[in-house]
Amino acid sequence: MTSPAARRLLEAARSASPCAPVRDLIGADDIAAAYAVQQEVVAVRRRSARVVGHKVGLTSAAVQRQLGVDRPDFGVLFDDMDVTGVDPVPVGGLLQPRIEAEVAFLLGADLGGEIALEGVLAAVDAMAPALEIVDSRIAGWDITIADTIADNASSGLFVLGAGRARLDEVRPADIEMELSVDGRMVAKGSGAACLGDPLAALAWLAGAALELGDPLRAGQLVLSGALGPMVPVVPGTTVTATLTGLGTVSARFADC
Repeated sequence: MTSPAARRLLEAARSASPCAPVRDLIGADDIAAAYAVQQEVVAVRRRSARVVGHKVGLTSAAVQRQLGVDRPDFGVLFDDMDVTGVDPVPVGGLLQPRIEAEVAFLLGADLGGEIALEGVLAAVDAMAPALEIVDSRIAGWDITIADTIADNASSGLFVLGAGRARLDEVRPADIEMELSVDGRMVAKGSGAACLGDPLAALAWLAGAALELGDPLRAGQLVLSGALGPMVPVVPGTTVTATLTGLGTVSARFADC
């Protein structure tokens, strides 16, 4: 039996109608309760979709300021969130989409047991440029940290670019990012804006996921979190991110 908070979020997703925040049910700062609700939501999603990895959220100070939160969180990625190669990307199933540029880590080894930087480095098989289309089931993005965690870290969709690079070719902290909409640059950022280094975000995630009993596994994808501000998704536009050393990644959104 699911909790009232999980039922509220699942109904919002099912009906495509944003709901009231869930902090009235679990508390605005109760991180443990929020992840417990997330696990309920994820368990329901697992009935119809396959887990392909995890995402780190709220890694950029710019995004934290946009949403009024002060710490990172994480969620689970499913195969039906991957819209790589889908043209145009449908927006009808999204409620309040926003988009941000990130580094995608492709893992070649498990990250379990004691998490150390050396193990994190060794586990990364390759990196790719990525766009994450975040979404919130909470009306008006009126969220606290507990609301977004419970809502699977405000997950939506993601797109991977074709470029691949190894850690010995590109230092994630040195990546510079530009995000454009229909050729007009709307946001800039860097790897250093992501908890100081996207690898720090990956290391944080590895420890946090392990603590909740869901360690990172070989073959999974990890989205690092934003390298800069997120911007609204506008139907009928094309969003492109350029990440130095990794290349470009684009998404063209349907008109409606």
